[in-house]
Amino acid sequence: MGSEFVFMDDNAPPHRENIVNECLQSEDITRMYWLTFSPNLNLVEHVWNMLARRVVARQPLPRCLPELRRTLLDEWCNIPQD
Repeated sequence: MGSEFVFMDDNAPPHRENIVNECLQSEDITRMYWLTFSPNLNLVEHVWNMLARRVVARQPLPRCLPELRRTLLDEWCNIPQD
């Protein structure tokens, strides 16, 4: 990962398990602390929310996994960049 690598998590319980802490320490990985479950600090959460709303708004809704995959890819490509 390199010496500048910083592990960023949201303090979710799975990220706080002893095995995770031990692994990070053994690899000398620095952890960046964030507020627990704070979507305001994690911009990708806003993108996932927008994507979900766009998929749910489609009619008809995807009825199988291949349709859902195509819909997600289509909507992902059409999310405004601004």
